[in-house]
Amino acid sequence: MMRSLYSAVSGMQNHQTRMDVIGNNISNVNTYGFKKGRVDFQDMISQQLSGAAKPTAEVGGVNPKEVGLGMSVAAIDTIFTQGSLQSTGVQTDVAIQGNGFFILQNGEETFYTRNGAFGIDRDGTLVNPANGMKVQGWMARDLNGEQVLTTAASPTDLTIPVGAKDPAKATQNVNFACNLNKNTPEILAGASPADIAKGTWNTEMKIYDSFGNEHNLAVSFTRIPETPNQWQAQVIVDPVTDEEGNIVNATNTRVGVGTTNGVEDTFTVVFDNTGTLQAVTDVAGNPSNESGEIVLQAIFDVNGATPEADGRPFQQTFNINIGTIGSQRNTITQCASQSSTKAFYQDGYKMGYLDNFKIDSSGIITGVYSNGTNRTIGQIALASFTNQGGLEKAGDNTYKESNNSGVANIGTSGIAGKGSMLAGTLEMSNVDLTSEFTDMIVTQRGFQANSKTVQTDDTLLETVLSLKR
Repeated sequence: MMRSLYSAVSGMQNHQTRMDVIGNNISNVNTYGFKKGRVDFQDMISQQLSGAAKPTAEVGGVNPKEVGLGMSVAAIDTIFTQGSLQSTGVQTDVAIQGNGFFILQNGEETFYTRNGAFGIDRDGTLVNPANGMKVQGWMARDLNGEQVLTTAASPTDLTIPVGAKDPAKATQNVNFACNLNKNTPEILAGASPADIAKGTWNTEMKIYDSFGNEHNLAVSFTRIPETPNQWQAQVIVDPVTDEEGNIVNATNTRVGVGTTNGVEDTFTVVFDNTGTLQAVTDVAGNPSNESGEIVLQAIFDVNGATPEADGRPFQQTFNINIGTIGSQRNTITQCASQSSTKAFYQDGYKMGYLDNFKIDSSGIITGVYSNGTNRTIGQIALASFTNQGGLEKAGDNTYKESNNSGVANIGTSGIAGKGSMLAGTLEMSNVDLTSEFTDMIVTQRGFQANSKTVQTDDTLLETVLSLKR
């Protein structure tokens, strides 16, 4: 009878453990990124009263006689099912949709978490503001003006330099994609100012010098008289008008095919009979390539800059791409439709400051500057494990590697089974209160049933003690 007493005690103790886990689940019902626990029971070793006997010629086999000695906790599992996502609108809040963990660094220690309630400290470092642990990822490197991420490298701290300067960049490339009306009137000798205006199609584009100063790139197109499908283009940076209304090339702008030596501010554009771009020739007679993109080189004097050592004005060179030969897309064309602008792209800008930033589904952090530019700042890293259930809980809603979790596989989202990220969103706890309260009732009844066994054993012992009076 003592066996059942201790079996009941083990049942009460382990149901209490299950109640502890349920209580912890319920207490963390509103903890972001929390993953609930689950207790699994198993029976303990059984005491064998007699073993099994195999069948003989006379009698059949006999089953073993065993008395169980109670139960024990088989496992306390962490259930990593996806929690619901809650929109917060906070740009530093990030949720993981799918598998994976954020990586946090505390000195030399590495932790993993599903809680993406991050913030920025005074140094601009992306951290968990609850404990100061630093979020890990990769910072972008500037290679010839382009921001490059090297995600094969070891992750490091992520710093978002809010308020940092984005230096001015001189325009290096300008792309054109306008249509020139085939029916534009030719400008003949002795034409009036009104006729000249009707026969000229003007395009303008803002460009920038190395100081970040804004300049006006003006390119005008006129048909070449008595020469079908040919237009003359004039390129002037910051044109001015004299007292007689004539345009003056005050910045000494010149444009040529592959060179600016020996050329002036005009070039000739040739179209075929379908209105598609065919060739370009500058005033020095330099022809363009026979296929591919036609890129001209332009140069102008930058006013207010320090002159060169030989006394010449400081000049800035940039490219003008007028399109691809034989193409109608993003290319200058000649069709019998209304002329249209314009230069649609230039890559210069003035100095700006980092005003804001955003995080996309790949965890890439993009800075938004006051000068209208967007720069890649870094990318948040994710970790995955062969057996995420083997991770050890380390408090602060974090986990650590264990002998059975496997080594962290660190990479970008969407790779090797890692999920995607949602900025401005947090993952809620995956605790289901309905399920927890149901388990609580079952656990309570199990505890009560085991306590009844103890009471019954006590009654039996009392009966034994009362046999001799």
